[in-house]
Amino acid sequence: MPRVMWKGAISFGLVHAPVALYPAAKHDDIDFDWLQKKTLEPVGYKRIVKKTGKEIDKEDIVKGIQYEPGKYVLLSDDEIRSANVKSTHTIDILAFADASELSFLFFETPYYLAPTKGGEKVYALLREALLQTKKIGVANVVIQTKQHLAALIPTDTMIVLNTLRWGSEVRPFDDLAIPEKGAKAAGIKEKELTMAAQLIESMSEKWDPSQYHDTFRDDIMALVKRKIDAGQAEIIADVAPDKPEEKSDNVIDLTEILRRSLRGPAKEKSATPAAKTVKKKPAAAPRTRKAAG
Repeated sequence: MPRVMWKGAISFGLVHAPVALYPAAKHDDIDFDWLQKKTLEPVGYKRIVKKTGKEIDKEDIVKGIQYEPGKYVLLSDDEIRSANVKSTHTIDILAFADASELSFLFFETPYYLAPTKGGEKVYALLREALLQTKKIGVANVVIQTKQHLAALIPTDTMIVLNTLRWGSEVRPFDDLAIPEKGAKAAGIKEKELTMAAQLIESMSEKWDPSQYHDTFRDDIMALVKRKIDAGQAEIIADVAPDKPEEKSDNVIDLTEILRRSLRGPAKEKSATPAAKTVKKKPAAAPRTRKAAG
């Protein structure tokens, strides 16, 4: 079970439902360590006092807000929470909106909301009412020390809280060169639009996230394995260069490109030639570097 990030209550009108917040996303990034180039010793971080350069412990650090140059108001975690107890312990639903009205541009991080003891019925009531009305709840919530705008989105079984960007955080696109709205205004022929729609239909399938994975991560780990097997003595294989871009006139035969896309990839006219056999040298022992000392 993931760790609880927050405990409090959903509040709408006079109704309260005690809930807990859990992270819905996880990260599986490659963990690159930072190493000193000459010695391969790990590089770490230190907490340094800027003025003196002296290293200090985490326990010696406090939070402060500068109100004049060199003058600070110190705030403890308890004081931050007590500044507005309601906001730090409540998911305060401000309004309800049609789910279709919320642009994906505003979505940030998803969290699971689960009821805690005594909140099961009210939680289920809110979930079912949101599903029936096809609405989402728009709420304020404080996670750690930051207030977020959030959407409460119902699924078949649970309510998901998705933090949102504030309106001022989404940049306008007025200065971008976007084609005019509408096929005719954008200079698109009816035949081109029909073929593009056919291509989309031919490539359409039911959404299954398990079909997709981070192939770049796989490639990096495969490279790591090859270097280990070779004792890190040399580069194992050259990376195939990118194909040069084909030069063309400004006029593109879009219909022909769509037609070729609809036909699918061309079949190979001949079998792929057998790869050349290269005798491998015995793997060299990994090089060691003497640590500085």
